[in-house]
Amino acid sequence: MKAYLQLTLSQLRFFVRNRQVLFFTLFMPLFFMIMLGSFLGKGTDVDLSGSLIDQDNSSASAVMVEALQGNSALKLKKTDDLDKSLEELKHGDQKLVVVIPKNYGTAVEQKGADNSKAHLLQVYFDQTNQMSSSIGVQVVGQVADGVSKKLTNYVPIVGIEPVGVQSLDLRYIDFLVPGILAMMIMSNNLNGVAGQIASWRERGVLRRMQSTPLTASTFIAAQITARLILSVIQSLIVLLVGALIFGTQMNGAWWLIFLIIVMGTLTFMSLGFIIAGVAKTPESAGPIAGILSFPLMFLGGVFFPVSSMPEFLQPIVKSIPITQLSTALRQVMNVGAGIGELWPQLGMLAIWLVVCFVISTFTFKWE
Repeated sequence: MKAYLQLTLSQLRFFVRNRQVLFFTLFMPLFFMIMLGSFLGKGTDVDLSGSLIDQDNSSASAVMVEALQGNSALKLKKTDDLDKSLEELKHGDQKLVVVIPKNYGTAVEQKGADNSKAHLLQVYFDQTNQMSSSIGVQVVGQVADGVSKKLTNYVPIVGIEPVGVQSLDLRYIDFLVPGILAMMIMSNNLNGVAGQIASWRERGVLRRMQSTPLTASTFIAAQITARLILSVIQSLIVLLVGALIFGTQMNGAWWLIFLIIVMGTLTFMSLGFIIAGVAKTPESAGPIAGILSFPLMFLGGVFFPVSSMPEFLQPIVKSIPITQLSTALRQVMNVGAGIGELWPQLGMLAIWLVVCFVISTFTFKWE
């Protein structure tokens, strides 16, 4: 136990004294967050994306679907799941949900003579985003009016019925902070472990440790403890800066955030140990870690949502650990998800952790 505590404290002192480590592991992520948050955090772009649901499936509704999807300002994707679309709207993942109700075709044929409101398109919108909602409702109304005039020789019979839905009012900075947190955890533990262990092996530090009564389990446990402490402290700093400067949201439980940080740290530490075992020198460990971490930084949903990437790439991107880490952090911070809703992300992280840990036990070398 004494050797374990001494190794843990010495590792923490190494982090504190090494200014380069502090800069790249803490100040660089903070710099990214502050710069991107300052320029993009307010999210001033008007987004008119959403879902289009045709509950009538008639020839008349098909004309309306074609008109709505043909409008260049609207980005409506046709779907049949109203409940899922409304849930995504509440979470801020969509801006509009347009519903063509049942019996729409019959109402159009009767030229609006019935009083069932079947001729009204239901437009669900985000009440907390007044710019997108007002413009979106206006554009849908213009499209409906155009179709209506064509049907009735310029006598309007088709209108819209706006329905406000409360959203989480998320901004880009709310999306960015969990991503920065995931990037920092990956960089600290994948790049940091790979470079440090490879350096210690080349300098003979590991060989001298092996000649002492120190066991490999004690050495690895001290490394894990020190990096867990560092990850938690740095994560708290990032979250505090985000909350104090940008007012970022924290809708979930703090203990879940810490659980996700711990799992992410252990997963990327295991990857770092694999690289350290494969790399022959510290000079080769750095590029190998960079080859892995650099694309993961941009593919893992750190700065941009995975849904904006090409569809053929999304299944691959969703399987990598940093995507699971950033998604889990966002689910807790932005949506307030509980542990029962995080089992896909936590399960994938657990699989990566176990597989990487097993591989690292075979690749780790003292000299």
